[in-house]
Amino acid sequence: MKQQRKAPALSLLLWYLLLSGIHGPITAKSVTFYVTNKCQFPIWPGTASNTGLPLVAGGGFLLVPGQTKRMQASPSWKGRIWARTSCDFTKTVPPACETGDCAGKLACNGSIGLPPATLVEFSLEPDRTQPSFYDVTLVDGYNLPVAVSPSKGGKPQLPSNCTINGCARSLTSVSNCPPELQVVSTERGEVVACKSACLAFNLDVFCCRNEYGTPEKCRPSTYSRLFKDACPSYFSYAYDGAPSTPLRSCSSDEYAIIFCPSSWAADA
Repeated sequence: MKQQRKAPALSLLLWYLLLSGIHGPITAKSVTFYVTNKCQFPIWPGTASNTGLPLVAGGGFLLVPGQTKRMQASPSWKGRIWARTSCDFTKTVPPACETGDCAGKLACNGSIGLPPATLVEFSLEPDRTQPSFYDVTLVDGYNLPVAVSPSKGGKPQLPSNCTINGCARSLTSVSNCPPELQVVSTERGEVVACKSACLAFNLDVFCCRNEYGTPEKCRPSTYSRLFKDACPSYFSYAYDGAPSTPLRSCSSDEYAIIFCPSSWAADA
């Protein structure tokens, strides 16, 4: 399977790291992610580490409604986490999942999820006196809402500058996702994901590349504004940074990642 285009938002994480001037002693303590499913249906979260870094939670697992998975990451882990939906791993030909599929496997083992899928991106800093960086991006599209925050014992801690809220409304609603962006289930006839304009049309003006490869040239579109209105805390396109960047820079030993947070917003 051809791998998904790497979301430009992750390159922004690396850019911020280069500017951060990392110094001081390194604290080699692992980081704990608490991944919770508050959707009314099962999901299969997937994880993909950057090249050369160890897998987290085997690359993928099942979460039934209400279940939380505790997983450990190396102190300098960098990668992405997303949710897959409507999976059937008995299929002999991929995809096994309607959204977010990774080569038809339960354990992604480094494979990147098939877009469109809402992506949580992390770039952890082992020195806890320095911030880690994380974001949620819709650069390749949306399948589920997710909230992210530092936590203690799995309970989200909600300082406003470290929290990524969920969405104000679902982008899988036919009224919120334009027909040209919709991904429709062949079995149920329902919208199960919403493509980004870049994924749908593959045009430089939407993908922020070539002559549009700078923040000055790549501006918000009608489609990215639609995404931003629905999910204001997420990257809606590659150079999304107004009025404030969706990138978070906070230090913690634990993070809570909640799919389908209550009321389509931050989960208190």
